[in-house]
Amino acid sequence: MFQSKKRAWKTLLIALVAVLSFSVMAGCGKNDSSKSASKDTSKVIATYDGGEITENEFEREQRIVLALQPQMEQFMQMDDFRDYLIKQEIAYEYLEAKADDSMKTEGKKKAEEQFDAMKKSMGDEAVKKMLETQKIDEADFKNYMIRIYTVMESQKATVTDEDVTKEFEATKENYITASVRHILIGLTDREGKARSQEDALKLANEIKAKLDKGEDFATLAKENSDDGEANREAGGLYENTPISQWVAEFKEQAKTLPLNKISDPVKTDFGYHIMRVEARTEKAFTDLTNEEKDLIKMSVASQKLDEFMTGDLEKKIIKKIELPKVEKKEETGTDGTNAGTGNSSTNSGTTNTTNQSGNSGTSDTSGK
Repeated sequence: MFQSKKRAWKTLLIALVAVLSFSVMAGCGKNDSSKSASKDTSKVIATYDGGEITENEFEREQRIVLALQPQMEQFMQMDDFRDYLIKQEIAYEYLEAKADDSMKTEGKKKAEEQFDAMKKSMGDEAVKKMLETQKIDEADFKNYMIRIYTVMESQKATVTDEDVTKEFEATKENYITASVRHILIGLTDREGKARSQEDALKLANEIKAKLDKGEDFATLAKENSDDGEANREAGGLYENTPISQWVAEFKEQAKTLPLNKISDPVKTDFGYHIMRVEARTEKAFTDLTNEEKDLIKMSVASQKLDEFMTGDLEKKIIKKIELPKVEKKEETGTDGTNAGTGNSSTNSGTTNTTNQSGNSGTSDTSGK
């Protein structure tokens, strides 16, 4: 309940690029096999060192992204989003062409494994419907996945053991787990009635006083907590949970509060929490499993890809980008008349990438 879910679209795309599971993927959708069915005669909208991207190819790439992440449809009307998306497409086209045969073989193997896992998890019909909704051929989608995994294999090859150790040390908090029992006095009570911060704090202090006198934490949680029913029934206990999932204030207490000490009320956007950390486990690098180390390696590889996009890609590789206009949807008034701008449109125009900033991400410091 206490997870912060803020994430800018650029950060979301970087998460997609990480390819940590089949549901978080991003990239582009063009290669020779996908073009073999018919000749693409649409306008060339981007050129780069060694290749080009047509309007049809960019449009297909957008549909594949939407198949995987339908909630991103709103961003497809934004010029800066589309500019980032086509640069990402160029990056994958360019790097896939540079990958050696072993990387391509491994990329194809992992893509096929993930596609099979996707169908097993979602069901064949659900996957078929997902692709049909965006009018995507299965062959194009598989080629898309192969490209992503091939590029990520090429980026992983540049990651050293020192890189992995350094990343772990910088993100050690992500590997702390804690069992935290808590009571939430929310700014909205269980019946949905608003509660002032003053009243919430007063009630939180009254409950803390009862706990300090020795009353049972689990019982008070069931009787008073405004958290979800499942957590109330568990006596307010979140057991063996990664603290990185929680909002900053809650996470800080989970990390630093002495074991079995009852906290003063902790304020978050949800209200006031009375907390007790019953167990806490921290990992050393030597405690990590091979899978965890591989995930760190993938994360570093994704960072290197982002650095490439804002560095050499922007400065040396892209020659020209001329995105097509985005047609704005007409707004209709309550009387059925056109209240919008008709056929007006925005144009991202021609991008001189040598002089344009390539900031591709924003930091989300408030937790997951």
